[in-house]
Amino acid sequence: MRTKIIAERYHDFSYGHRVYQHEGKCAALHGHNGRVHFTVTADTLDAVGRVVDFSVIKDSLCNWVENHWDHRFIVWEEDPLSSPLCNIDPSAVIVPFNPTAENMAYHLLHTVGPMQLKETGVKLIKVTFEETSKCRAAAEIE
Repeated sequence: MRTKIIAERYHDFSYGHRVYQHEGKCAALHGHNGRVHFTVTADTLDAVGRVVDFSVIKDSLCNWVENHWDHRFIVWEEDPLSSPLCNIDPSAVIVPFNPTAENMAYHLLHTVGPMQLKETGVKLIKVTFEETSKCRAAAEIE
């Protein structure tokens, strides 16, 4: 039997978005105090006995979220409001996906994680994205 050892760190941040074509309240501009959990693994533990020092997760992944999404409005490039919103707020973030919790988790797992962890020897294997303390979605590599 093989044992997989993981390390996890979470990061809290605030953001705004709207879910284009949502059938309810989320079609409106609104915001969240969100939390994202990053789960990483490595082929072997380091000399100290860790997957990685938690500061590596912070510096590479948590800080990416802080620098790119915290206190920003996130909007899909295909949303008809994307251009007007950027005219009102040039700090709005245009993304190539509808900013649901599922899509944001997927983007962090498959785009941000590999780019940010490239030189660390660590693999991001799961991202859990909490819009609220009651609602979350996850993307995980099987």
